Amino acid sequence: MKPTYKALLIDLSGVLYVGDEPIPEAVTTLEKLRSMDLVLRFVTNTATQNHQNIITKLHKMGYKIDSQELFTAPIAAKQYIKANNLRPFCLIHEALKEDFSELDQHQPNCILLGDAREQLNYRTLNKAFQLCMAGSLLIGIGKNKYFKDKQGLMLDAGAFIHALEWAANTQAIIMGKPSYTFFTQAVRSTTFSPKECLMIGDDVESDVIGAMNAGLGGCLVRSGKYQVGDDKKLPATAHIIDSFSRLMSML
Repeated sequence: MKPTYKALLIDLSGVLYVGDEPIPEAVTTLEKLRSMDLVLRFVTNTATQNHQNIITKLHKMGYKIDSQELFTAPIAAKQYIKANNLRPFCLIHEALKEDFSELDQHQPNCILLGDAREQLNYRTLNKAFQLCMAGSLLIGIGKNKYFKDKQGLMLDAGAFIHALEWAANTQAIIMGKPSYTFFTQAVRSTTFSPKECLMIGDDVESDVIGAMNAGLGGCLVRSGKYQVGDDKKLPATAHIIDSFSRLMSML
C-alpha cells in the first residue's frame, strides 16, 4: 500500500543516532524508505558541526545521504543574516565559525546564538544582553531546551535565548525548529504540500508539535531525548513509534 505521505523530514540526533552510534536497525530502515520513492530531508538544529562534517559523520555510520538532502538551522541563519545585511556578534560553536567568517562582524547589530558550549559564559552573554538593550536583533539557531549526547541529557541553547529574551524584554528570531519559517522552507524544498510531509523526531515540542503547527504530520520517536510523559503532550493526530526502525510498519 502506498504511504499517505510523499516526503519525510527526519531529525538526526536521537532518531538516527545518539552520540557517535547509529540507532539499531536505522540504517537498513532508511534504505527501505528510499525504495518507496519517498522524498527525504534530514532536518537538524545541530549547531556544533558544519554542513560537510555532518554529512561525513552520517556516511561513516552507514547512512547514504546526499548533501542537498540536509537542511540545517545554521545555514538558514546565515542566509537570513546575508539577506538583511546584518553584522552578527556570533555566539556559536567553534566548528561553525569558519562557515560564518565571510560575514562582516564589526560593530554588530545582531546577535547570533547557538550551541556555543563553554563560550556561553557571563562575559559573552552580558555582551549579548547589552547589544539587545541597544536594539540589536537576537537570532537563535534553534530554541531546543536540551539534547541527548553520550554524556546524557545536555542543556541546549534555548535556555540561554530564553534568558536574554526575558532580561532584555525582546523576542528572538528563531531560524531552526520549531520555527514555522524553518519548517515551511524545508517543505518547500520537497515540492509537496505540508500535509503530504511527515516530520519524525525525538523532541515532542521542537520536532513534532512545531511541525504540526506548520501543517505537517508529526511522529514522535521514543528514543534520544524522549522522556516518559511526552506522549501526553502530543496532538490527537500525531503518530508515535518506539524507534525509527518501526517507521516502516507505521507507514
